[in-house]
Amino acid sequence: MKKYFLVVALLMTAFLAACGPPEQNAASGESAAPGDGAAETGGATPTAVVLATPTPRPAPPTPTPRPAPPTPEPVEAEVEATTEAAAPTGPLFEDMVLIEAGPFTMGQDGSKPKNGPAHEVDLPAFEIDRFEVTNTEFAQFAEQTGFVTYAEQGSSKNWRDVAEGKDNHPVVYVTWDDASAYCEWAGKRLPTEAEWEKAARGDDARAYPWGSEFNPENGNFYEGGIRGTTAVGSFPGGASPSGVEDMAGNVREWVADYFLPYPGQAADADPFFGEENRVNRGGGWFDGEDGEIVTTYNRNAGPPGTSANDDIGFRCARDAQ
Repeated sequence: MKKYFLVVALLMTAFLAACGPPEQNAASGESAAPGDGAAETGGATPTAVVLATPTPRPAPPTPTPRPAPPTPEPVEAEVEATTEAAAPTGPLFEDMVLIEAGPFTMGQDGSKPKNGPAHEVDLPAFEIDRFEVTNTEFAQFAEQTGFVTYAEQGSSKNWRDVAEGKDNHPVVYVTWDDASAYCEWAGKRLPTEAEWEKAARGDDARAYPWGSEFNPENGNFYEGGIRGTTAVGSFPGGASPSGVEDMAGNVREWVADYFLPYPGQAADADPFFGEENRVNRGGGWFDGEDGEIVTTYNRNAGPPGTSANDDIGFRCARDAQ
């Protein structure tokens, strides 16, 4: 009997060895041990446990980039632009005298051939500077335009040499060309010879701006001994009937015209008649009663491109506004 049980035990051992290790749980990957659900359910295949798929958390929203602040314009550039726009142009002083339209007597009988004959001229209204153009005004013109006068280019002296400390004196050492350039920059022009004479003598044919007799106290003349320019407007007693000042003495003044004979005068009455010379009027600080040079009707002339002295200046005019 014992032998019988021994044989049965050996057979059972061999059977178990032939069947292999315990079966794996496909769902969990763990070994099925005695007492698990397979034994308790009568050998049925256990239901696989399916884990729920986790809901993914949404990615945080992409932040909206803040716009870059505008680049400020350089302050220096703004200042420069403002300065350039505000730069003044034209003369510092806009003091002009209106000369009414109408006729006047131009020229003088019984004087030098170049000054006659007397004849009537009818002019439209115009304006003329009350004073001669000053060193200050001409310096502004030269600075803004870069203009260089003829004397600065090739003379031993020029307007800058004599302007120091004389801001309100008339500019000198200017040619007719220099004067014309200034007047154009100022929005004006040189007065015609007829305009200048009418502004100086009025309509009663006076010999001097103030009347018929020479008076050395009414202008900067040789008789005064100053021997140089004076500030414009220094002799109000010498003003013309229209209130234009310094039209006798101080400096001679360029006018627009060629030096040509008046109607009724011979073309060869003066050797300098022609289009080679331009007229200047009024006489300067070195002139006086002798020679009629500072009279309202006297005519002088010089080459427009090269004549530049220490007693020649100018004033401007324009058509009536």
